Amino acid sequence: MKIDRLLAEHQLLVTTAESCTGGLVASALVDIPGISDYFKEGYITYAPEAKEKILGVLPETISDYGVVSEQTAREMAEGAAKQAHAGCAVATTGVAGGTLKTPVGTVCFGCFVQGKIFSGTEHFTGTRSEIRHAAAAYAIAFLERCIIKTYGGTLCES
Repeated sequence: MKIDRLLAEHQLLVTTAESCTGGLVASALVDIPGISDYFKEGYITYAPEAKEKILGVLPETISDYGVVSEQTAREMAEGAAKQAHAGCAVATTGVAGGTLKTPVGTVCFGCFVQGKIFSGTEHFTGTRSEIRHAAAAYAIAFLERCIIKTYGGTLCES
């Protein structure tokens, strides 16, 4: 099942909260014909201060776990859903460039679906652009799986 069909089937409004993907998840959604029925807004919160101010991520979460953490991703997703009055949200936070603290290609995902929160971490390889695009594609698939886990059913390709 594709994301647009899942959103339609469950009458879900979706939003995005992105850091390292910088709008690529929202862009992938916008590529879907008719998505305007289910997607109204998304948030790019690259800096920690933006995550706190716009999405309500707690400063303690960032200081205790780091900006690239499942805890931060979960709070980003929940905050985006609340901000947009959406039934579901997907969030990305990670490292597409390079730091000494977190390995390049580490991306944490958060997903909020009707009050349930999911998270996960993946490691991608390639250039900065390849990592960002792979993470965005993964985020859409993760969102699909989280919706299915929330409502039951199976993921089928068609």
